[in-house]
Amino acid sequence: TPLLFIHNTTGFMVGKKHEQNGMINAGSQLVHAVAGSTVPHISLQVGNSYGAGNYAMCGKAFDPRLIVAWPSAKIAVMGGSQAAEVLLQIEKSSALKNGEKLDEKKESLMIEKIKSKYDEKTDVVFAASQLWVDAVIDPAETRSWISMGIEIANQSPIDKKFNMGILQV
Repeated sequence: TPLLFIHNTTGFMVGKKHEQNGMINAGSQLVHAVAGSTVPHISLQVGNSYGAGNYAMCGKAFDPRLIVAWPSAKIAVMGGSQAAEVLLQIEKSSALKNGEKLDEKKESLMIEKIKSKYDEKTDVVFAASQLWVDAVIDPAETRSWISMGIEIANQSPIDKKFNMGILQV
């Protein structure tokens, strides 16, 4: 029986607070379980699919049998807003080291420039052009596509023996 992954994830939260609450451990357990599974995988990306969330939810790196996305999907390392904030902090630190200070107008222009660049690259059509998804589908045709993915999986079953490995709890 294939596993169906339905993506709408902004990725894993980073930072000391989230790490103390077990996000890294929980995320690594999911990655470990997906990597160890020996059934066919099918991915449906309906919303955001960013960073480690994309990876853990059986993104391209896990080589699923079929990856399809709705036109609403956004696929990238991180979203435009998140990337803009991170890169702004780097620019601020760099400017501070050089004895400069960024004013609010310069900051907002920088954020908009970075955000628009990232938003362009998160578009599902860009993802399809990079072969990160097999097809951009009409949401009304989802059932047909998933059925086709299951049929594909049935035609070429996996013969690997299940090996869970070591799961750290």
